[in-house]
Amino acid sequence: MKSVTAAVILLLCFAAALACVAINYFALMARYPPSLSSLLLDQSFLPRVAVSLLCGAGLALAGLLFQQVLQNPLAEPGTLGVAAGANLAMSAALVFAPGLLTLGLPVLALSGSAIAVLLLMKLTAGRRFAPLSVILVGMVLSLYGNSLNTLLVLFNHDYLSDLFSWQAGALTQSGWRSGIVLAFALCAALLISLLLNRPLTVLSLSEQQASALGISVVKVRIAALSVAVVLSAIITSQVGIISFIGLAAPAIVRASGIRRFQHQLFVTVMSGAVMLTLVDQLALHFSPAAGDIPAGAVTALLSAPLLLVLLLRQRVTGSPVVQPAAPAVADFKTRQLGILLLLLALALPASLWLNREPPGALTSHLLAWRWPRITGALCAGMMLACAGVLIQRLTGNVMASPELTGISSGAALAVLLTVLLTPLPMTFMLPSAIVGSLLVMLLLFVFGARSRFNPQKVVLIGLSLTSLAGALNTILMLSGDPRALMLLNWSTGSTAGIDVHMAVESVIAAAVLCPLALLMQRWLQLLGLGQLTAQSLGVSLRRTNLLVLLLISLLTAAGTLLVGPLSFIGLLAPQCARSLGARALRHQLCAAALIGGTLMVLADWLGRNIAWPWPVSAGLLTAFIGAPWFLWQFSRKASR
Repeated sequence: MKSVTAAVILLLCFAAALACVAINYFALMARYPPSLSSLLLDQSFLPRVAVSLLCGAGLALAGLLFQQVLQNPLAEPGTLGVAAGANLAMSAALVFAPGLLTLGLPVLALSGSAIAVLLLMKLTAGRRFAPLSVILVGMVLSLYGNSLNTLLVLFNHDYLSDLFSWQAGALTQSGWRSGIVLAFALCAALLISLLLNRPLTVLSLSEQQASALGISVVKVRIAALSVAVVLSAIITSQVGIISFIGLAAPAIVRASGIRRFQHQLFVTVMSGAVMLTLVDQLALHFSPAAGDIPAGAVTALLSAPLLLVLLLRQRVTGSPVVQPAAPAVADFKTRQLGILLLLLALALPASLWLNREPPGALTSHLLAWRWPRITGALCAGMMLACAGVLIQRLTGNVMASPELTGISSGAALAVLLTVLLTPLPMTFMLPSAIVGSLLVMLLLFVFGARSRFNPQKVVLIGLSLTSLAGALNTILMLSGDPRALMLLNWSTGSTAGIDVHMAVESVIAAAVLCPLALLMQRWLQLLGLGQLTAQSLGVSLRRTNLLVLLLISLLTAAGTLLVGPLSFIGLLAPQCARSLGARALRHQLCAAALIGGTLMVLADWLGRNIAWPWPVSAGLLTAFIGAPWFLWQFSRKASR
């Protein structure tokens, strides 16, 4: 039954793509005079159709190769960080070394993709390239690369705004050059894939069986990975990042019952070409009403639900990330809290007074602008740190945080939709942020229950939701809405929009919510002994989970409203507190709150001074620390 359904889906996509191409063709011919319509047909419409066919086929082929080599149905250029690495390399070259553009965009994209793949292999080798581990690291690399790229766009908005649109996966063409490049790349990749047909087919067996049949497993994997990386980089260099196709096409082909790799190869390539053409032609058809929406933004919206479905079907392999034993450091002392409090007391006046200022400026006048954002950053850091401690204790996953589990992104997404659909100002966004974060928490527990709250799956589900929020944010940025740049600054963690009223409200929220976390320490400590034990000791699991979830949602929503969804404080602060020996929940909460507040205050100060007079978002600065910290912790636990 599943195979019939998948085959019907492929046939419907093919018919719909043909219909959309025909509709757009006749609309073009009817809209313009014959001479102009003929020119647009030859130099824009037909090249666009050709590029969509070639890109879809290439991405599907790259996804199939990644999945076959890694034996991982979740692998594709978007989930492995390959596309993000290529994108970042091109942006960095354009900003910092324009002379490198003489080498050609494909060369620059290939260098970025190669670095991303090497990092991925290095970080997951200790876990023997377990499927969930590979995707987890790949998506964090993608998140990190996209954050860096966003920072470049913010700093160079005047001449990178068009680049932002192109990198979102726009297939608009003004000639046949990209089509020719993609055609040569696809033909070469197909030829090499056909030559590797037998070895890749044997790879579906175990390594021992493949070696016994005379296959050099290492050489075959390197060759196939090289083809997939080069093809992905060339496609990214021509049209930007396009996800979903590399995931969907192989998944639908496998579901249709095709098992032999050679048959999968041809059908997957054709399916990918048809699917991307359909998406692009639909986007082109609705562009007069909704603006010029890139196909990459649409496919990114589709990839998150598909990734969730595939995650729920994926078996857990490899060593999971679990709550570690207490670190071998001295017991946490009260004086350590005093030291942390002293550091915070030193950071606050330094952030207020020690700043780069314009000549002749009166510091006393500038303080009225500084203290609200510093206060907001402090309270946001404390609340996100407490939320991180609570969610790590509740899930037993030291890699969980509001940022990585998608709770912050859910709050941010709710705020984005509220701002666009209602006339309410930012000061009234707290209820929508609470609803968004609470919905994500409920989704996490619904999906997590099906995988028995496997830590890696919980984080991957959160990253999928983060990807969905990022796709909607991209569409918003390209919509032409005048509020888009303001929302982009906020979503990257800028504290510049915090006024006196928001600062006072943040103090009230932190003063109420953070102490509430201390009241839940008994429940969480008993839950750490196991659900059956906690229940036998009188803990109501349903009530406890709901109350802790509600508090996490409140803390995350309030913190996200102040500094955006990508601060990583919810990951960093609990880890730092644990490394200091804070084992008891009350000690960890207090230490993490002080560390989180201090880090956000320092990040805000650094953002105001590191590139003065241009501000850098505090959330992005902490994300640059948080993502590498996560990857280092992940690889360190794998090497034990």
